[in-house]
Amino acid sequence: MKKIALITFIILLIDQVSKFYIKTTFHLGESVDVLPGFKLTFVENPGMAYGFHFGGLLGKYLLVLIRIFLIGGMVYLFNKWLKQGVSNYLLIPMSMIFAGAIGNLIDGMFYGMIFDSGTVFDEGIERWIDYGGISKITEFGNGYSTFMKGCVVDMLHFPLVDWHVPENWPLIGGKHVEFFKYIFNVADSAITVGAVLLLIFRKKAFPHGLDF
Repeated sequence: MKKIALITFIILLIDQVSKFYIKTTFHLGESVDVLPGFKLTFVENPGMAYGFHFGGLLGKYLLVLIRIFLIGGMVYLFNKWLKQGVSNYLLIPMSMIFAGAIGNLIDGMFYGMIFDSGTVFDEGIERWIDYGGISKITEFGNGYSTFMKGCVVDMLHFPLVDWHVPENWPLIGGKHVEFFKYIFNVADSAITVGAVLLLIFRKKAFPHGLDF
């Protein structure tokens, strides 16, 4: 259990520190070049990993509840697996996924209550509305929104190809080509890396098949 707690703590610490830094330093939409092919680009995401979301507030509430359910299920599995003495090939990747899920859950549940500005949902036009300026931490409960209405902070941007097609090219002239365009965070990265490790080492992680 100590190993799971340590991995979870380290990932959550890096995730939340990076989000607080971006949220209180960058304007929404601001982008800074760090290295060739790597930028810090601040966006807010009301939904899932890598900017995917569906519906308005109802969809957001559903995602929060799903995350809570999955985290609770993982706690149950950890207790079971530790008693069975499963290998680190299973525990370490699952700990990464666990930490990532908690990281994004914190944003969605509490960020609207601790920051003075953020992306909000306008029920009149059924759209998420951006904001201007740089956010500040405020007294808990006096934020820009309420419980479960906060947005996830994303900032890691790897546009490995970022090219404007010359105007004189036929058909596609003047278009902007970008790969990889998705913007994500440390929690998303932990979930993705954990899932990839499980796939790579699946035979060692589950030597006797799936056991839930």
